[in-house]
Amino acid sequence: MSTRGSGLLALILISFLVSGLGSSAVAAAAPRHAVRHFVRHRYVRHRPRRVSHPYVRSQEALVYDATQARVLYAKRSTAVTPIASITKLMTTLVVADAHQPLAQRLQVTGADWTPYSHLPIGIWLTRAQLFHLALMSSENRAARTLCNNYPGGLLACVRAMNAKAHALGMTHTHFVEPTGLSAQNVSTPGDLAKLVLAAAHNRVIRRYSTSPGYTIRDGRWRLPYYPTDPLVRDRWWHIVVQKTGFTDPAGQCLVLDTYIDHHDIVMVLMHSWGKYTRTADALRVKRWLQARLLRHRWATVAARM
Repeated sequence: MSTRGSGLLALILISFLVSGLGSSAVAAAAPRHAVRHFVRHRYVRHRPRRVSHPYVRSQEALVYDATQARVLYAKRSTAVTPIASITKLMTTLVVADAHQPLAQRLQVTGADWTPYSHLPIGIWLTRAQLFHLALMSSENRAARTLCNNYPGGLLACVRAMNAKAHALGMTHTHFVEPTGLSAQNVSTPGDLAKLVLAAAHNRVIRRYSTSPGYTIRDGRWRLPYYPTDPLVRDRWWHIVVQKTGFTDPAGQCLVLDTYIDHHDIVMVLMHSWGKYTRTADALRVKRWLQARLLRHRWATVAARM
């Protein structure tokens, strides 16, 4: 290496050492409170803030941990409100309890007519297909056809729905028809949590309420149906049972039974406004629960050390 190159390298090393010593001297000369301020600003400020409850925009809500049999969050959980198509969980539950053949073909007739439905009058579908459409895409005529073909007909089906509610301890719940279009179908978040847990024990309801999509064929026509709850297509959710609902009196509604960090969690979100509010509420509750359960695990580990 030339003398000129050696001198340049030495100059660079001396400059580096001087700058390092200067920084150390400045740090040593700085007051201790300034160092603490720097540490607090850099690290403590960004520590996740603990919150005692999730931010939920739904007017009525309940979060229940079925694994520990504990209510984790409640917001107007005893308010009696219209429940819209959440009704269909009870409709399909009592029809399933009747143990009628799922493969039996039923015709959608004029007696099954309801508004807000895409099922054509006259189509023949199996009882299983009607379950599928009523639960996954909230098909009103599918629910009414199931109830009209219940032993004893529509009135017997509605009586069975109210009897089932009484048997489950749903003391503030009442049904007048099977679709949820009537504002007289009412319940509370606390009662609906009991309904969701009962529905979660039924294999047919578990299967069809969480379906990602289904297509029926009517002659040459193909009629695609999609879930009303986008969360069933999200691979980060383990949903056991879900049902959505919407009417003007009830607002946007969502109930679901899901597993979060090995805990069986029931969410009831009622009377939301805005197309995505109920889903956003469910996501916020999930993040809140994950943070809560993580803190609990760390506290348990620390207690054992």
